[in-house]
Amino acid sequence: MTEAEIIIRLLAATSCGIVIGLDRELRGISAGIRTHGLVGLSSAAITLSALLLYEDLHTGSGIAGLDPLRVIQGLAQAIGFIAAGTIFFSRGEVHNLTSAANLWLAATLGIAAGAGQYILLSTALFLGILLVTAVRVLERFISPRAETSRDRGDDDQTRQN
Repeated sequence: MTEAEIIIRLLAATSCGIVIGLDRELRGISAGIRTHGLVGLSSAAITLSALLLYEDLHTGSGIAGLDPLRVIQGLAQAIGFIAAGTIFFSRGEVHNLTSAANLWLAATLGIAAGAGQYILLSTALFLGILLVTAVRVLERFISPRAETSRDRGDDDQTRQN
């Protein structure tokens, strides 16, 4: 893997995280573009590190049994823990589910970018943007309650100054 490829993968992950976090940022949610960009970047960096270590150790020493997928598994568990920490229950309703799922997607995009899986990356990014933007419009037509709840900011915790 060349240095240029490493930079491209890190830039792709960060950019995708920022794009996915833009919806949260525009809505005044605390997990915005910086948070999502950092999640994407760190996921890609961890994935790249695992792949580079695998390449270095596997080809250099002939050690068998190295598995970079364990790093991705650990990363998925860690981001799941962080995302779960953003969810809370108040007044009989669950809040921040969309932000938690968005963070999970930012991590996934980072993993795909770090692994150089650009078709997976671009398709998941497109579908993620579609879900957090276009589907919101559809939800307002389907459920009037969803509109009033989201207009109050109840689907996610709003920023507090």
